[in-house]
Amino acid sequence: MDLCVCLRGFLITLFLFLFHSETASFPFKKMTSKKQAYRIWDIYQKTFYLKNNQLVAGYLQGTNTRLEEKIDMVSIEPHSVLLGIHDGSLCLACVKSGDTARLQLEAVNITDLDKDRNKSKRFTFIKSENGSTCSFESAACPGWFLCTQAEADRPVSLSNTQTESVITKFYFQKE
Repeated sequence: MDLCVCLRGFLITLFLFLFHSETASFPFKKMTSKKQAYRIWDIYQKTFYLKNNQLVAGYLQGTNTRLEEKIDMVSIEPHSVLLGIHDGSLCLACVKSGDTARLQLEAVNITDLDKDRNKSKRFTFIKSENGSTCSFESAACPGWFLCTQAEADRPVSLSNTQTESVITKFYFQKE
């Protein structure tokens, strides 16, 4: 019996010695916080653009396609991201107000948010991939997802319900 315990302890020690670099950094390995620009559109092909300083989703054609906002994304953990526009100078933030949550744009540099995780929680989204689409759940307001409306030229917002008029699935394309 003592031989089995001793052998098991030896094997564990040997494993940790041989694979020290992997075990020492797992699971707290910090991901690189490199900003990447993406095109984003919902499953009905509506793209994001600014209208009266508000992020909206609509159909842009012809010369209006230049109004499309690219989404800047910084991965801070395997499935957690920060989202921004205007080269990361305006970030999407989730603000809880009573029983509801709302999305707002805040003038903050996206690359500075990774330095203070507690302060950046309202800017953090959990990215879930399902086939070719992604959804983004607020880390500060669990159960609330980034969404667009079925009707064009409506604000990009947050929703905690799944209906036909609320779209929470998006396509992404790296710029």
